[in-house]
Amino acid sequence: MSHSHAQSVPATHSRWHRWKRPLTLLFFLALIVLLTLFATRIEWAEVLQTLTEFKVRTLLIAASLTLLSFLVYASFDLIGRTYIRQDLTWKQILPVGIISYAFNLNLSAWVGGIAMRYRLYSRLGVSKGNIAKILGLSLATNWFGYMTIAGAVFSSGLVSMPPGWKVSSDALQGIGVLLLLSSAGYLAACQFSKRREWSIRGVEINLPSLRMAVLQLLLGALNWSLMAAVIFTLLPGKLDYPLVLGVLLISAIAGVITHIPAGLGVLEAVFVALLQHEASRGSLVAGLLAYRAIYFLLPLLITVVMYLLVEAKAKALRIEKKPS
Repeated sequence: MSHSHAQSVPATHSRWHRWKRPLTLLFFLALIVLLTLFATRIEWAEVLQTLTEFKVRTLLIAASLTLLSFLVYASFDLIGRTYIRQDLTWKQILPVGIISYAFNLNLSAWVGGIAMRYRLYSRLGVSKGNIAKILGLSLATNWFGYMTIAGAVFSSGLVSMPPGWKVSSDALQGIGVLLLLSSAGYLAACQFSKRREWSIRGVEINLPSLRMAVLQLLLGALNWSLMAAVIFTLLPGKLDYPLVLGVLLISAIAGVITHIPAGLGVLEAVFVALLQHEASRGSLVAGLLAYRAIYFLLPLLITVVMYLLVEAKAKALRIEKKPS
């Protein structure tokens, strides 16, 4: 690296650091304005009426699908147990996965996905290196599943983008094809790559086997499908499931970009923008509010109690663990 280039890197970093805070503030101000405009266009009387008309059977189905989704997500860490080759039982792993997922959804990935996992797994005697591997595999499973199912839905043309959007329906199909190719590339690498190990900041990363990669694909895609099924159950019956799934997948990317905990307002804005010609805004918002209560808030309340119990029993669970 030349001397002039070495000087330009710190200078660029300094300029970015100087502009990062005002640009972030400007982004959130713009988001607040957009969400305020969004709120003023909603018929809140219709929202309240729709919420009061939900049948108990509908809510129980949504709650059952939510439970199944949380179990599927927690099972990502069961793959991690095989990946790190450490003797952990499902009774130790599933509670950690469920608690982490609930805190992740409501309080951000840093709190739930990372800090909570490190706290609970370290209490169970798992080394920091192995915790990092479990976390990495869980993230990879989630987004590998996303790429696969989003690629299939987007490339099929099931979701049409409204006129005037920066991403057209044709562009969305192209993105879908790229996602499918990326998924195929990951599977090919797991099967044929001669190099199987990398070290990033002292953490050793091993490329999983093809069988494990296929399991990642299936579980990751299943969890996204179950999330969409919960929303589909709570939205107006005239909407098709593939369309609801596609809109959820689009809103997920918007939520990641904004970095807002639980994607507050973003999910609703995307669903209303893409589905307002299929159903009334009030009924869409009502369904999504019910979804937040069942998929986000209720699990958080339950997992707070679970966390306290796991903390209380962590020492006993650690003692019961067989030596590796």
